[in-house]
Amino acid sequence: MMKLYFSPNACSLASHIALQEAGAAHEVVRIHFDRNEQRSPDYLAINPKGRVPALVTDRGVLSETPAILAYIAQTFPEADLAPLHDPFAFAQVQSFNAYICATLHVAHAHLRRPTRWADAPEAIAELKRKAPEVISASFAYVEHDLLAGPWVMGERYTICDPYLYAVGRWLEGDGIDPARVPKLMAHRAAMESRPAVQRALAAEAA
Repeated sequence: MMKLYFSPNACSLASHIALQEAGAAHEVVRIHFDRNEQRSPDYLAINPKGRVPALVTDRGVLSETPAILAYIAQTFPEADLAPLHDPFAFAQVQSFNAYICATLHVAHAHLRRPTRWADAPEAIAELKRKAPEVISASFAYVEHDLLAGPWVMGERYTICDPYLYAVGRWLEGDGIDPARVPKLMAHRAAMESRPAVQRALAAEAA
């Protein structure tokens, strides 16, 4: 059985939802960031990055959300979570998830954890000043250029959707006015009507 290490309100929610959508046998283990458990020797032995998610499989440990999502889609093809037989369409899925991982999430982290990149108080202040502008531009790009609707790729639900949902839950906390991103808000509502999403949220709240 696979084991997913997660933290509430983190991007690990995307992998959790995908496991639920796939009907995959799994268990979840909560990592308490407020207790600094991500830096504990036990967890670092699993994921030396000290981040979530980490997915323990029978072949080893996977980290990084795009990789985990692709693995779930390919391991459970019957769940139809990605266009696995269309190389271009699958590349589009990967491109979207890479953007979320490498750009939008990083912008969010500059706001929430600026000490990863700077030590000087004035540098940290500048990062926190600039980050909302970058975050806003990133979400605007998703809203206007990447989110086809109703799902990220259009009529087909894919592994892009749980990832967008996970980071989209940060909108208000990152200072984004929901009225400026109606497609993102409609996507959030559609996601929250899905039983797999409800199961994942309930499990993480337990």
